[in-house]
Amino acid sequence: MNLWVWTLTVFICGYFIGSLHGSKIAQKLSGVNVKEHGVKNSGASNATIVLGWKYGVLVALIDIGKGVLAVLLLHYFLQSTSYSIEHIMTLLFLMGAAVVIGHNYPIWMNFDGGKGTASVIGITLAIDWKMGLLGLLLLVITTLVTDYLLLGVLVLYFTFCGYAIWFTDGYWPTVIAVALFLLAIWKHLENVKRLKSGSEPRLSFVIKKKKSASPSE
Repeated sequence: MNLWVWTLTVFICGYFIGSLHGSKIAQKLSGVNVKEHGVKNSGASNATIVLGWKYGVLVALIDIGKGVLAVLLLHYFLQSTSYSIEHIMTLLFLMGAAVVIGHNYPIWMNFDGGKGTASVIGITLAIDWKMGLLGLLLLVITTLVTDYLLLGVLVLYFTFCGYAIWFTDGYWPTVIAVALFLLAIWKHLENVKRLKSGSEPRLSFVIKKKKSASPSE
């Protein structure tokens, strides 16, 4: 198959895989649309705030899993091609980007989806599980130390970009990784503004608020 055909196919498939939201499964099971409650986001963190930790874990696993699945499936099919490591890695990063774009701008949610963090975790785990675990560990540690999830997310993206810069050949993986980082900044722009003004909710406050609102959960 021609490389350009591969590129187009990868992007289309990745987009539609990314468009499959864990929050939609949670909505089917609970009858609650999390985008209409909490912080009005379809991600795992808001699912936890609105529906509790079990639904949060479910949404996270689905959104992480689709990133893992998409990249691993592509890697499997690319093994039968004669493409260089550089081309294969570029296509894997492109698949990851397409999944994130599909997650953030799904066609059946009026292009208003999530922010892509869980999907990026899945992508990094599939591309290099050691990098994925390191990024996830740094996200958790940074979030717990600073009490801000946003800072943990930014550290995750720094890890992703660092891997692309230092451990991949060619410039396209780096371009894609940096583009995803800029997209993450754009999607979290309101969070960044609130962080600068000191009004961004701390993780501990959100957890305490959820517990006080649902004491019997």
